[in-house]
Amino acid sequence: MAFDYKKEYKEFYFPKAVPGIVTVPRMNFLAVRGSGDPNAEDGEYKGAIGLLYGIAFTIKMSKKGDHRIDGYFDYVVPPLEGFWWQEGTAGIDYTRKEDFKWISVIRLPDFVTEEDFKWAIAEASEKKKQDFSKVEFLTYQEGLCVQCMHIGAYDEEPETVEKMHQFMKEQGYVLDITDQRYHHEIYLSDARRVAPEKRKTVIRHPIKKAVRLR
Repeated sequence: MAFDYKKEYKEFYFPKAVPGIVTVPRMNFLAVRGSGDPNAEDGEYKGAIGLLYGIAFTIKMSKKGDHRIDGYFDYVVPPLEGFWWQEGTAGIDYTRKEDFKWISVIRLPDFVTEEDFKWAIAEASEKKKQDFSKVEFLTYQEGLCVQCMHIGAYDEEPETVEKMHQFMKEQGYVLDITDQRYHHEIYLSDARRVAPEKRKTVIRHPIKKAVRLR
């Protein structure tokens, strides 16, 4: 049976619909960087998703070709995720989608090395006759975060974020969104098939301990 990261690491992919604190370890990802409204029909975002899945499935299906990856085991491709920010904003302003900067990512199994990644880029480029040069191998250690399962439309996320921030403060933490630590979303529902009110999205924000004034 294929290894499913969502089921094996439920603390990262299936948090409760109430805020909680989590420490996220270092992970490797396929990543594509871009900017602009993710809903734009011909925007960068939709193109980025296609590139990510093209490489993700090239790696997964390597078992059927000549390239052998050391330590390979069959697995379910993890869900699409995204790191989001806007210049000059400590958080996300959902009314200014055109100002979004983002890194779209899909988690890689630990057995995938940078050399395996380079092979996958070359393999997909050759077989699909497409430019995959925007895809990069990204190592990211998220660290201490507050997270919550958001159920509903993406535009309703501010309500969940507000609950997360209130909980964070009650637990003695402050928000730590920086140039290196981002608003993070994990998409557990296929937006093409699931009604907005039923979509499940993990929302995660970086935090740090509040400084106590004496």
